[in-house]
Amino acid sequence: MIPAFWCGKLGQMFHVKHFDERDNRMNVDFLVIGSGIAGLSFAIKAAQLGSVCVVTKKGSADTATNLAQGGVAAVLAASDSFTSHIHDTIAAGDGLCVESVVRMVVEYGPTRIAELENLGVRFSRETNGQLSLGKEGGHSQRRVAHAYDLTGHEIERALVSAVLSHRNIAVLENHMCVDLVANALGADIREVKPQVSCHGAYVMDPQGAIFAICARIVVLCTGGAGKVYLYTSNPDIATGDGVALAVRAGAEVSNLEFVQFHPTCLYHPQAKNFLISEAVRGEGALLLNRRGERFMVDYEPELAELATRDKVARAIDTEMKKTGEDCVYLDITHQPKNFLQTRFPTIYQKCLSLGIDMSAAPIPVVPAAHYLCGGVSTNIHGETTVRNLFALGETACTGLHGGNRLASNSLLEALVFAEKAFEYCASNRDVFLNAPLPDLLPHSTRQRETIDEEILINHNWDIIRRVMWNYVGIVRKRSHLLVAQRRIEDVRIEIDDFLETYKWTNNMLELRNISLVASLITKACLARKKSCGLHYIIEEKMSPAEQEQLLSMRVKPAC
Repeated sequence: MIPAFWCGKLGQMFHVKHFDERDNRMNVDFLVIGSGIAGLSFAIKAAQLGSVCVVTKKGSADTATNLAQGGVAAVLAASDSFTSHIHDTIAAGDGLCVESVVRMVVEYGPTRIAELENLGVRFSRETNGQLSLGKEGGHSQRRVAHAYDLTGHEIERALVSAVLSHRNIAVLENHMCVDLVANALGADIREVKPQVSCHGAYVMDPQGAIFAICARIVVLCTGGAGKVYLYTSNPDIATGDGVALAVRAGAEVSNLEFVQFHPTCLYHPQAKNFLISEAVRGEGALLLNRRGERFMVDYEPELAELATRDKVARAIDTEMKKTGEDCVYLDITHQPKNFLQTRFPTIYQKCLSLGIDMSAAPIPVVPAAHYLCGGVSTNIHGETTVRNLFALGETACTGLHGGNRLASNSLLEALVFAEKAFEYCASNRDVFLNAPLPDLLPHSTRQRETIDEEILINHNWDIIRRVMWNYVGIVRKRSHLLVAQRRIEDVRIEIDDFLETYKWTNNMLELRNISLVASLITKACLARKKSCGLHYIIEEKMSPAEQEQLLSMRVKPAC
């Protein structure tokens, strides 16, 4: 009998070859966890080498890529140069970028744009046929290829179409990755840190059954962790799954303290995590306080609204605290209405549906958690410190972004590292694809009671997100970080009890992941003593006794 997650002719063909019904196990060459731009780009390429299974916990298009408005940054104009793009990226990263990685990504950029167009991505063009290029904060040139303000949606559309039409790729929608299967093979007891290898993953289907997927190569592309915070531009799927899975498998992570807060999310009770693209400021929008005064010139006199995201977000945060207001305003009313309707059709219609005509009135905006610049540590091929485990896209920390990501470099990074990982797997095909598949044991089927009150899960989720927003946000203090650390650890103990007692659900597994990532971010913030990039910390003088008192505090969350 064909399992419920296969459907149609393609699924049946793939099923016959790769699914072992005797022990409820799937065998593939490449297991890709996540279906955004990084995962799907790699899957399309890897399908040339062997069988590919893409696992995604929602629908194949329910990704952060699909929501991306701005575009892909690349050197595409005669007036631009690799040197300029490299300089802008390193300047935005506050000097913490790995220059060799920046150079490689930038130089691969134009080819990756052409590759997307060959897949059917329809980028916006000028009347003369040239690509229409936008300008965003931190860029010294117009270099952002876009599909108006639906760039991510257009890219995801083309990638999903290519994946679903490929006979060597299977997609498991609404399947949650529970854990990676990793162990230290051939470890010498004298080694301080034996090499750990990944052999696949345990995956939960929509009915809650857990089965094994054995794979020669596992690629983590689960996106970011915006849902760690109370206010975010990210979709609900952004629960840091890839980072949590990798850490539990023994992989190293880095730069998790660098959480980027996008300066301008729409502030409206009916607008859940809706982003007002940086491209709006690139077309001349001004930031105003409640009195209608432009304030960015006071914080960044030279670049003002087009300063890098870390600086604009901090300026807005400071302005809101000074005035006591809940938001600031983004004013682009000086642009013609027809221009706004053409250049920003999605944003214009969304605002209008909420009673805001952006051609006649400023848009209320607030900063929100947007992008995790750190992640699972990788080399230039996307390899993690665990053998046979790769990480791509926002899940990874490649060295490109440093302390702060330059706008529209995220989709570029995903495309380039998908190519680099594929090239590496292709050049080492004999090593990877001739290795025997592991014989994974079935996942534990110990009976647990069904949780009858999801409020237990939701309450702890709310605690974590409020603690992170209040204490580990745009501006940080060591005393606040210590309180957050202790409170999050208390919640994690409760979550472990849930996992031991109740039957696992998607919500429970996401809570498990988000609590781990919240703890890791907080610890990373405490480890970096000085402000740098997105990590802005106010120095405090505390005695050892005061520190101990803070560590022993039990704070009640604001509910």
